[in-house]
Amino acid sequence: MDSPLHRRVEEALDTIRPYLEADGGNVEVVEITNGSILTLELKGACKTCNMSHMTMKAGIEETIKRAVPEIKEIISLKN
Repeated sequence: MDSPLHRRVEEALDTIRPYLEADGGNVEVVEITNGSILTLELKGACKTCNMSHMTMKAGIEETIKRAVPEIKEIISLKN
């Protein structure tokens, strides 16, 4: 999964990872489909935080949509 699109998504995520890591969490790219659907999974403390929905919607999704507009949909895995 080392396509130019994947690299751009990772670069966008790298801009917000320090904030996630400061709270003991992270985010991982699970898959990017040919239809430009991105699946992400929150890790660590972010996975169980009661603010994780806001983190995903207001932080992660907005960052990716601005940096990589080709991504049509972002799915967050729930565990």
